[in-house]
Amino acid sequence: MKRFLALALALVAFAAAAQSYPSRPITLVVPYTPGTGIDIIARTVAPRLTERWKEPVIVDNKPGASGNIGAAIVAKAPPDGYTMMVTVNTFTITPALYKSIPYDPVKDFAPVGRVANGNVALVTNPAVLPVKNLEELKAAARTRKLNYSSPGNGTPQHLAVELLKQRLGIDILHVPYKGAAQALTDLLGGQVQLAVLPVHTALPHARAGKLTVIAVSGERRSVLAPDSPSFAELGLANLDIDLYFWIAGPAGLPPEIVQKWNQEIASILSAPEVRETLMKQGMVPAPGSPDEISAQIRNDIERWSKFIRETGITAD
Repeated sequence: MKRFLALALALVAFAAAAQSYPSRPITLVVPYTPGTGIDIIARTVAPRLTERWKEPVIVDNKPGASGNIGAAIVAKAPPDGYTMMVTVNTFTITPALYKSIPYDPVKDFAPVGRVANGNVALVTNPAVLPVKNLEELKAAARTRKLNYSSPGNGTPQHLAVELLKQRLGIDILHVPYKGAAQALTDLLGGQVQLAVLPVHTALPHARAGKLTVIAVSGERRSVLAPDSPSFAELGLANLDIDLYFWIAGPAGLPPEIVQKWNQEIASILSAPEVRETLMKQGMVPAPGSPDEISAQIRNDIERWSKFIRETGITAD
């Protein structure tokens, strides 16, 4: 009876706290460096939440260990909604790449909803690889040695090309770099011949004639690159190599707070100026329910774990 009473009192206290939420500043953790897509989302959403809730929402960058440092901070925080996180689906890859991470990617978090999706593009440098479509690329890969750059071993760009290689039945040498900037520089310089890039990174160079877009991720053409074919229309359906971004808190977050975040984020994403800001950075607003993003996270963890085991890919 005493235990039941204690539980009931705790639930009442949680409900009361959720109704008055927020009543003090909120920390929105970004597990990566400033200037990344995740950081841009956080700095777009935070001031609008501050305005709506009349409490500061403070963006706090905690980069390191492929996002594991920032994620661990959130996983260990009290589940009261005052320490939250914006992250990307690199989060679903790291469990298979590291022997030990300081959290359980499913059990230790409470996703409140998806924020945006981001397409990626397979591109070539026409000066060193003058192919215009997927068939020409496949033919080139079978007659000469090709190489591609990525921001590092185990990054989404690395896994995307390895998955493409598997589906196309071709071999291309991976050249990993210590970050996206140098990987792009050497692609443009012709030291490597192709890469997978975020669409918004690829398009300006494609318009300048420095890169050729072979195809863009997704089951249909990207609204950001409507003139480029999707992999699905070229016969490579269900690749699932898009980037996607979401917000989460620690496990045990009260349902009322989860719902409040979900509703507020969906409302913010509907604003034309927010949509324009994110679209310019290659991210298409795509609000979704907590259950939807949770299922997507679980499925991706299982999928990438299987793929990484099969290919023997390791992290840097």
